[in-house]
Amino acid sequence: MNIEKDYQNLAYPYRRSGDEGAARAARHPVVIVGAGPVGLATAIDLAQQGVAVVLLDDDCRLSVGSRAICFAKRTLEIFDRLGCGERIARKGVSWNVGKVFYRDDMVYSFDLLPETGHRRPAFVNLQQYYVEGYLLDRALELPNIDIRWHNKVVGIADAADGAALTVETPDGRHTLLADYVVAADGARSAVRELCGLESKGRTFQDRFLIADVKMTADFPTERWFWFDPPFHRNQSVLLHRQPDNVWRVDFQLGWDADPVAEKLPENVIPRLKALLGEEVEFTLEWVSVYTFSCQRMERFRHGRVFFTGDAAHRVSPFGARGANSGVQDAENLAWKLKLVLAGKAPDALLDTYGQEREYAADENLLHSSRATDFITPKSAVSRSFRDAALRLSKQHAFARELVNSGRLSRPATLRGSALNTPDAEAFAGAMLPGAPVDDAPLVVNGAPGWFSACVGNDFCGVYFYAPGAPLEAMLALRGGAIGVRPLLVLPPGAVAPALEGVDILVDSEGLLAQRFDARPGTYYLLRPDQHVCARWRRFDAAQVGAALARATANTINTTSIEEAA
Repeated sequence: MNIEKDYQNLAYPYRRSGDEGAARAARHPVVIVGAGPVGLATAIDLAQQGVAVVLLDDDCRLSVGSRAICFAKRTLEIFDRLGCGERIARKGVSWNVGKVFYRDDMVYSFDLLPETGHRRPAFVNLQQYYVEGYLLDRALELPNIDIRWHNKVVGIADAADGAALTVETPDGRHTLLADYVVAADGARSAVRELCGLESKGRTFQDRFLIADVKMTADFPTERWFWFDPPFHRNQSVLLHRQPDNVWRVDFQLGWDADPVAEKLPENVIPRLKALLGEEVEFTLEWVSVYTFSCQRMERFRHGRVFFTGDAAHRVSPFGARGANSGVQDAENLAWKLKLVLAGKAPDALLDTYGQEREYAADENLLHSSRATDFITPKSAVSRSFRDAALRLSKQHAFARELVNSGRLSRPATLRGSALNTPDAEAFAGAMLPGAPVDDAPLVVNGAPGWFSACVGNDFCGVYFYAPGAPLEAMLALRGGAIGVRPLLVLPPGAVAPALEGVDILVDSEGLLAQRFDARPGTYYLLRPDQHVCARWRRFDAAQVGAALARATANTINTTSIEEAA
């Protein structure tokens, strides 16, 4: 029987590394600061690609309390690639459906993934300490990740072709040299402060109570959001299910609420009984009161230092955009660092991390701010508009577009990225250059599989087979300085050509061709982070080579996404 670890109470010991007391400061390719979900994901991604990583954390424990609990389909696909997606999905609570209530009426419901043919659901709810624990277990399997607990960064300075970190440990202070530093140390980032940088934006004058409640309840596995319910008048409430019979309840409190008093059991329990009923038995697992901000740093890259996750940007919790966008930061950065460290791409490729993820952060901040303004109207006029939209949404679809209980996290389509090669021919659908790839069921080398499991880590060339195709030219792309791994997609019943070392994908339900608007001869070039960078109606080796050079910043002067769009 597999017994789950008690991740909230595990303590990881400090161990003296070979760098303390060394006559000369040790140098490492990448030093990551912060062993939360974003730092761990970055470390695993780099290590899987052969890059040695030092991961520093000033504590010795994982997160306390559930914290981030909603992990989106795109993030789950990243976790699949990192080797722990199945464990997270199996433990978590899967859901696709949400319901919106106004006062004592359900006004409408929505399905975030109404179609079949996807490996992962729209969301999995799982306490952050489990996610961190599973990521840490995976990191400990990789020999080129050196995790150092009780290592606090107290200084940072430029060094020759790198950065110098002053690290405080129980054995004293020492200096680490790094080619690159990744700051994943959260909203109160010490690295950001040491660099003299700041995040700017809005702080919302409202307070919310989080209560994690352990109980047996017959609520369906859905996201329920109430506006002005009878059990919590003039405020909002959110209900989510987690594993282990734990339920997350968020109560809006108002700006005047006392954050200390509101956490006391004698104040929390009556609110929960008003929602659940006097007869329901429950225990409190974790209680917190929070305010939130929508902020970001002006730039996410500062020389040899890269800021990720909450260190770079913060959003309100409505929409589950915080942890999900942070993990997507990690994925964007890792493959670029790998190529630059290997001497296969210029420094300009690292500039595109900032450009692409700043664009994604702005998109998240916009959605998050709009959701917060709708949930917590700041004037009588705004509240009248909100309530009218809620009343109309029960019978009118147009009004549902106006209701905003938190536009739920979706990955950014990097439409204006300088790494994209624009379409030269007409395509329909969402798989345009800059988009994260969609999934579909396949038969992979004779066994059932999924498209999302076939791509990533390398550049991939996806060819929808047409008889007489120039296969030798496609296979030759494997041998370049930056190889392109070929994937051959066949329709059901087609006979696969005899090719050594090529994955044969049978589009068993025709969904991949449909979602990619592909016909025989269509060719897609995909980035290592599973984003489209180019597509054509027929394969041309010279065009693919030019697109590959562009996607690795070898032939372009990068501009900002706003200028390129």
